[in-house]
Amino acid sequence: MALRVAVIGAGSSGLPCIKSCVEEGLVPVCFESSDDIGGIWKFRESPESERNRIYRSLVVNTSKEMMCFSDFPMPAVYPNYMHNSQLLQYFRLYAEHFDLLRYIHFKTSVKSVTQRQDFPVTGQWDVGTVNKDGEEEQHIFDAILVCSGHYTQPILPLSDLQGHDTFSGRCFHSRDYKDGDAFKGKRVVVVGIGNSGGDITVEISRAANKTFLSTRKGAWVVGRMSTNGLPMDMIALTRFNSYLSWLTPKSLANWAAERALNHKYDHQLYGLKPQHRLLERRPLINDDLPGRIFQGAVIMKSNLKGFTDSGVVFEDGTVEDNIDMVVFCTGYQANFPFLPSSLCDGPNGSLTLYKRVFPLSLERPTLAIMGLFQAKGPIMTTVEIQARWAVRVFAGLTRLPPKEKMLEITETERKKSLQNYPCEKHANMQIDYIAYQDFMAGEIGARPNLLKLFLRDPVLWMKVFFGPITPYQYRLTGPGQWAGARHAILTQSDRVAQPFRTRAVQKAGSRLSFLSFPCLLISGGAMIMAVLLSRHEMMTMLQTRA
Repeated sequence: MALRVAVIGAGSSGLPCIKSCVEEGLVPVCFESSDDIGGIWKFRESPESERNRIYRSLVVNTSKEMMCFSDFPMPAVYPNYMHNSQLLQYFRLYAEHFDLLRYIHFKTSVKSVTQRQDFPVTGQWDVGTVNKDGEEEQHIFDAILVCSGHYTQPILPLSDLQGHDTFSGRCFHSRDYKDGDAFKGKRVVVVGIGNSGGDITVEISRAANKTFLSTRKGAWVVGRMSTNGLPMDMIALTRFNSYLSWLTPKSLANWAAERALNHKYDHQLYGLKPQHRLLERRPLINDDLPGRIFQGAVIMKSNLKGFTDSGVVFEDGTVEDNIDMVVFCTGYQANFPFLPSSLCDGPNGSLTLYKRVFPLSLERPTLAIMGLFQAKGPIMTTVEIQARWAVRVFAGLTRLPPKEKMLEITETERKKSLQNYPCEKHANMQIDYIAYQDFMAGEIGARPNLLKLFLRDPVLWMKVFFGPITPYQYRLTGPGQWAGARHAILTQSDRVAQPFRTRAVQKAGSRLSFLSFPCLLISGGAMIMAVLLSRHEMMTMLQTRA
């Protein structure tokens, strides 16, 4: 009998999890607490309890070719960086194409997930749910995929700020931010310089009388647009660049990257410069913040220290009076109230996960957490490869190492992350984007063999190695192989260009392009690179299996 798998949540993580179960012959049953798919990507006018809400104007910060699911490219006419409503439409197209809606129970919340008495033998779970009518039901499942996300419990640090109780203005978390209309003519402080903090600051500054951005550590600011107006992530996230970073001293790579970025706008002059180096942590993705600072619409300030009756005090001793609103873009605390407390055995009650997926405290690997990580790359594609790996582990087609080995690997990765992220909570969440996906693809047999690809299909190899690491690469071979993967890779630049083709422009005289001559790339230098890379992959594989 096919294994039954509970999928908790029908957002950007739940949908590929349902599909992965079906691909491997498992029976998914998805429970979604709302009335629609999309999770946080469905904009709602009013916030709902225990559910994050995006702001109306939100545009994705990863490009369509990099963030799409691996066997379902986004429509060519979509802009490279789309509005949240278009991403939600893509989810609808994906769910319809693969007939996923029939597996989803809407308006049904999961209240409890507990191990059955015979769990050490069967690995089965009892799942308690309640539907829209308040009717409770108990289910038995062979495995669990937790796809409810970790943007659920807002962190609002008011208790740490003296004077907040007598402050006459309004304080609220970015979860309650909808648009800039309510800020017209106001004096506003935004606290936090993550991606949401940057976006909200820029939007508020277009309506407010004055906007202050308070940050504890600063940030390196990178725009979505790269050379020739192409998507930044498609230029930066390549196997070639990853290999170069492996060869190049970190100090040199950081110096070169910071120098190039400061040529656009001097981060020290603009009050943005952080203490960490550019390549050590995730940058802030924002196209407009430096320009708003340049125009005086946004004023950079140090960390918020406290409140006066009508204003705020910053750690550098400066005071701003007559503040109407303070918006806290201070993040979220991961919260899984339906899971057994015994799983939260890490620091501060966090989950200790092997490869950020499998709880190490379980006797049998029949529960997996999806999307509980941070990466310098798209989340959706990484979750999809997580799901493909987890489902094959559930089905017994892929095996995990012994627990002692998993603990050792997890601790080694934690110590490595602590070198760049002093906060243990943040350090535990970090993954190396390309290496992480390659690991999981290798576990399921879907990682492209670059040396074989070079010898058998040099044109495709050129795209895979020098081009962006688009998700189609993990459908070229192995379980879940997609016949359209090669074509998708070879035509990805066409889909990038398609949304720009709205006005006919006469082409200038043809110019020679290095990339237009594959034979030049398939030369001695490329051969050396392929061989060296093959040796590096072999060494990594041997070290992993040692």
